[in-house]
Amino acid sequence: MPTPTSPTRAGRRAIASPCISVCRIDPATGWCVGCLRTIDEIASWGTLPQAQRDTVMTALERRRADPAAPRP
Repeated sequence: MPTPTSPTRAGRRAIASPCISVCRIDPATGWCVGCLRTIDEIASWGTLPQAQRDTVMTALERRRADPAAPRP
């Protein structure tokens, strides 16, 4: 599945937020039910360097594959 992107000033592509507007933290996992990020990942997303956004996106792929992951 392609990664959502948005243009940047330098002409490079940046990862857009993985938010799907289903915002509720699952108490069992600590992950958002919609995007599967932690509250810290959500709060810092706007200031994370691209390499850290890439790391979070990789973690989200693993979380989506987890049968215990919350579902919207």
